[in-house]
Amino acid sequence: MQIDRTISLLKQGKHITEDAVYALCLKSQELLMTEANVTHVDTPVTICGDIHGQLHDLLTLFDKSGGVEKTRYVFLGDFVDRGFYSLESFLLLICYKLKYPDRITLIRGNHETRQITKVYGFYDEIMRKYGNSNVWRYCCEVFDYLSLGAIINNNIFCVHGGLSPDVNTIEEIRAIDRKQEVPHEGAMCDLLWSDPDDVEKWSLSPRGAGFVFGQNEVNQFLHTNKVELIARAHQLVMEGYKEMFDGGLVTVWSAPNYCYRCGNVAAVLRIEDDLQRNYTIFDAVQPQDGVGNAIIPTKKSQMDYFL
Repeated sequence: MQIDRTISLLKQGKHITEDAVYALCLKSQELLMTEANVTHVDTPVTICGDIHGQLHDLLTLFDKSGGVEKTRYVFLGDFVDRGFYSLESFLLLICYKLKYPDRITLIRGNHETRQITKVYGFYDEIMRKYGNSNVWRYCCEVFDYLSLGAIINNNIFCVHGGLSPDVNTIEEIRAIDRKQEVPHEGAMCDLLWSDPDDVEKWSLSPRGAGFVFGQNEVNQFLHTNKVELIARAHQLVMEGYKEMFDGGLVTVWSAPNYCYRCGNVAAVLRIEDDLQRNYTIFDAVQPQDGVGNAIIPTKKSQMDYFL
């Protein structure tokens, strides 16, 4: 299959045949199954938060941060749902992963599941574009092989959601059987669903999955695992990023004007060789010629659990 031609089509939001998607998904599974639950990544590297199917903003992200030809990236999950180009966004990242396997690390988010994508747009998008659910099934099988986290220079732990009361060490994450639909509870679920907040101790998350954790839990995790930063996504941040707990945790959000209506800016975080943090802020693509915001939304109403 011609990966460069596929990348060109995807960047234009053009239709990819079902057979081509199947071949892509198969190849990416073969590659992803060789990666550990927690992938080792070297600096310099750029950390990216939720994308949520906003293809044109993803292209802006690459444009503003150096591009995959020259830059190493960690994407913290939630590639699909909400936006109207979930398929193209996810397939573009998969194509880049196949072409530059050492430059792109893809971590699973809570939206990379069968159950969530049935509700928040990805399944409907594929039914609209293909008239059947085959492509959705192919992509869901790839989701099952995505890593649960990454460790940068043995110093920065990357995860989609957050911590778990069932996980004390990064080694324990390596022992999880990740090749499955995300369970409703337990360590794997918590890593994808939990959120930080100013709380004294673990409490159940209002999202209905995962936990809320505070500075004590973060400090304990950093100390036990000899790391100095937890980088995560999962929560809308109007300013694009938010550091908490004396800089021990950062939330990075990379979907500007989320859901085409939230009005937020987006950010990516570049980690240099000396572990210095540099944030790049960018705005949403302005609607023009049928791209950006000028898209017909899915008709199915969507629950706003993120607000």
